[in-house]
Amino acid sequence: MSKARFIEVFGGVYEHSAWLAEAVYEQGLTASDDHVDALSQRFQAVLDVATKAQKLALINAHPDLAGKAAAEGRLTKESTSEQSGAGIDQCTEEEYARFQTLNAAYKDKFQFPFIKAVKGSNRHIILAAFETRIHHDWETEYQQAITEIHKIARFRLEDIASTQAQND
Repeated sequence: MSKARFIEVFGGVYEHSAWLAEAVYEQGLTASDDHVDALSQRFQAVLDVATKAQKLALINAHPDLAGKAAAEGRLTKESTSEQSGAGIDQCTEEEYARFQTLNAAYKDKFQFPFIKAVKGSNRHIILAAFETRIHHDWETEYQQAITEIHKIARFRLEDIASTQAQND
């Protein structure tokens, strides 16, 4: 696979951060990278050695859950699918208002958005996680954000693999 094609296919695995796909490609690909587990580990390894500034930029590249970008249709196709799959687009007015309040309070406290891998979840579970995690300290939430981002990336790699398998 060419570098341009690899970045086209995998550049969205980490939200608005194609630099990770570029770094994985630059390290050289092997036949084992045709498997989700191996490729996921490669992406994680690149992020794990990134600078704190790069990690914070990645965290801040994520949209708020049920936030303004979603309401205005400005999410990536991956984020749109993930949020709608968790039923976030079906929030009641009260739930939507709660998301807005929690988003603002969380960002005020941590200076980055709340990150949660929402695939397989629902808005009630997400709000409960929000309610719990907002009481954590900065370092705990920073580490949790990275963990959640790796989960999101893994789900996205699985989706890409599934799509590729269907097209073969």
